[in-house]
Amino acid sequence: MDLFENSQKPHQPLADRMRPQSLDEISGQSHLLAEGKPLRRAIEEDKLHSMVFWGPPGTGKTTLARLIAHYCGAQFLSLSAVLSGVKDIRQAIDQARNVQAMENRPTVLFVDEVHRFNKAQQDAFLPHVEDGTIFFIGATTENPSFELNNALLSRVRTYVLKRLEVEDIESILRFALKEKERGLGELNISIDDALIQQLATTADGDARRSLNLLEIAADLAEETEQGRDINEQTLQDVTSHSLRRFDKGGELFYDQISALHKSVRGSDPDAALYWYCRMLDGGCDPVYIARRVVRMASEDIGNADPRGLSLALNAWDVYERLGSPEGELAIAQAIVYLASAAKSNAVYMAYKAAMSDARELGTLEVPLHLRNAPTRLMKELDYGKGYRYAHDEEEGYAAGEVYFPDGVEPRRYYHPVDRGLEIKIREKLNMLRSKNRDQS
Repeated sequence: MDLFENSQKPHQPLADRMRPQSLDEISGQSHLLAEGKPLRRAIEEDKLHSMVFWGPPGTGKTTLARLIAHYCGAQFLSLSAVLSGVKDIRQAIDQARNVQAMENRPTVLFVDEVHRFNKAQQDAFLPHVEDGTIFFIGATTENPSFELNNALLSRVRTYVLKRLEVEDIESILRFALKEKERGLGELNISIDDALIQQLATTADGDARRSLNLLEIAADLAEETEQGRDINEQTLQDVTSHSLRRFDKGGELFYDQISALHKSVRGSDPDAALYWYCRMLDGGCDPVYIARRVVRMASEDIGNADPRGLSLALNAWDVYERLGSPEGELAIAQAIVYLASAAKSNAVYMAYKAAMSDARELGTLEVPLHLRNAPTRLMKELDYGKGYRYAHDEEEGYAAGEVYFPDGVEPRRYYHPVDRGLEIKIREKLNMLRSKNRDQS
C-alpha cells in the first residue's frame, strides 16, 4: 500500500449524513411543503420549474433542491457561486445537453449562494432556462429583489424558507440521536431533554449548526458503561462561543437596525433595547449603532428635544473613549432617552422639502441685499445695499425682510409639532410671522 494512500473513507459530517431523504423527513417549511401546498404539489405531480430559495442558513435549501431532482427523475448538478465562473456554467450546460440527448432526462442545475454571481454570470443562465436545457434552482440568504437581475428573477419563482423553530430542531436532534445508520444511534448517547432544548435554542434556527454542535458534543461526551453521556458541562464547552445569526451588510443586518430605529421612533424603549442587544450579541460594531443613533436624534426627535442629539453624540464619544463593554452602556442610555423623548420629524421633513426646491429651482441668484460686500467694487455694484441688520431692529427682528431669491415666493418648510420644545418654537415663529404680515 502506498504510504500516502488513505485506506479509509473520508469522514462524512453528521449534518450531511442526516440530510432528509424524503419530503416527509423535512422539518419546518410547512407553508411550502404541507399537503396541498403549491410547491409540494408541483414536486409530487412532476411539474418542474425554475426557482430561487431565499432563507437563512441551515433551513434546507440545498436538501430541498436535491429532493426535487430526485422526485422528478432529473440529473442533479451543483455549482457554488463562491467557487465557480462562466466556464463552470458552460460545462454544466454541456453536461445537461448530453443527458437530455442520451437519456431524455431533465437537469436541475443548483447554484448555491447565487447572489455572489455578477450580472454577466447570472445572464449566462438565461438562454438555457428559456430553451429548457436546465431547470435552474438558486439558493440565497440575501433578498433576491436586491441581489438578482430582473431578467433572471422574471424567469424563476421565489420561495421563502423560514428559520426553523426550536421545536423543529429538537425533532431533528432526537432523530439523529436514535438513527443508527445515518445518525448517532449506535453510540447510545444519553442527554437530558433540557439540554436538547438548550442545544436547539443555541442553533438559532439553523439545522446544520445544531447537528454540527451535537456531533462535537458526542465526540467530547463522557464514556459510560451504557454508552456516552452528554452532560451540562460538555454542552457548555461546545456552545460557549456560539454567536447568533448576524450578517454584516446582509438582509438581517438591515432588518435589525430598521427594527431598532422604528422602536425608538415608536417611543418603545424596551423594544429598542432588545434590538440593540440583539445586534451587539450578533457581533455588530457598536460604533455603527452609535452613528445611527445620532441620525435618529435628528430625524425623529429633532427640536422637540435638542438634548437628544447632544446625548447621542456624547454616547458615541464615551464609547470611543472606553470601548466595550463599558461604552456600550452609554449608547444604551442614549437609545432609552431618545425612545422616551418627545418626537418630531419637522426638521427632517423641512430639510427634504428645501433640498427638493434647491434641486428643482436651479441656480438662482443671491439677492443683492443679502450679498457680502468686502470690497469697494462690490459696494459700487450694490452688494449688501438695503440689508437690514436684525440686531439693530426692534426685538432683534427685521419684520418684513425677505431672504428668498428674487422671484421665488417665500416658502414654509419647517412646521414645528405640538410636542416638546417645538411648542415654544412654533409660538415664536407664529409671532414673528404676524409681524411680517403687519409690515405687508
